[in-house]
Amino acid sequence: MHPLCITRLAVRDVRNLESVDVEPAARFNVVHGDNGQGKTNLIEALYVACTSKSFRANKTIEVVRRGSENASVRLVIDEDGAKREQSVGLEARGHRHLRIDGARPKTSAIYASKTPVVVFSPASLTLTMGSSKERRTLLDRVALYVDPASLVEVASYQRAVRERQRALEERGVHARDLEDWEELVVRHGVSVMNAREAASVSVLEATREAFHEIAAEGLAFAGSYAPSAPREADAYRAALAASRPRDVRRGSASIGPHRDDLVLELATMPARLTASQGQHRALVLSLKAAELAVIGRARGVRPILLLDDVSSELDADRTRALFSFLASQRGQVFLTTTRPELIPFELEGRLDFRIVAGRLTR
Repeated sequence: MHPLCITRLAVRDVRNLESVDVEPAARFNVVHGDNGQGKTNLIEALYVACTSKSFRANKTIEVVRRGSENASVRLVIDEDGAKREQSVGLEARGHRHLRIDGARPKTSAIYASKTPVVVFSPASLTLTMGSSKERRTLLDRVALYVDPASLVEVASYQRAVRERQRALEERGVHARDLEDWEELVVRHGVSVMNAREAASVSVLEATREAFHEIAAEGLAFAGSYAPSAPREADAYRAALAASRPRDVRRGSASIGPHRDDLVLELATMPARLTASQGQHRALVLSLKAAELAVIGRARGVRPILLLDDVSSELDADRTRALFSFLASQRGQVFLTTTRPELIPFELEGRLDFRIVAGRLTR
């Protein structure tokens, strides 16, 4: 498995980054600075360039620098000696413009799967501490690389669920088109569940391996995929029909992949309810390491890893364990910190940068 490598980065008008041009190191890139100087903005710009979306904002206008109408991020990527250019243009009005070597990709899924990237930030703790939505998103993100069509299945399922709910609320539980919408819900829902089940097996296996390296010794990890609906089509149809009155009252479908979860346990107890802060951080990092490994095997390349403010989220022992783990891997890493002294100086190919008021310097 060969690593991906960003060889050039150009950022224009992303949050407080008015103009940033840099040639990163092939292995470890350490960006340090005080809080509020633009470290996370740089990680966000990298993520946007690789995926076309932000991991922090739902609306484009939040990413575009205040006072600007447009923003852009451009990358040159080396994939096993073959170079390509990817770029994302963002308009404050909400439009996105995606290009791969100057050409517009057929779909955003093609663009998003071209250069796999995994991000860990303080907000990532919601993966184990927050709602099931974050864990479903993780499974869907992994499934995208195993089977790119899964992204279409998720979108088709979501549309079918919305239309079924509209039919229930506007025309009642005996609406003539309900069976047709429920047939689509079942067809796409079963496909989504199958993709998530396959993704969960790989993710959980890789998480166990990483958790053994990163977490405290003697702490056992286990997990399982928990679908909300029957996996068998006839049983799913029957359950949907039976839930119609309840779904009218509650205003949403009570069963289906939109309510799935990835159950995580530490020492046989639910991690979301019983894990300490340090255990949550170690578990999230292990899940991210698993995402890195599973996507890498599916895509045949080593994804790029983005670590935002990692030194504030781990104690000294866990930080050393993390970097020992990363040093044994191959791949490009960008990490930000307010405490560069906590990052091991012996990291192979380490390149340091400082950021002040949105300006990046060696």
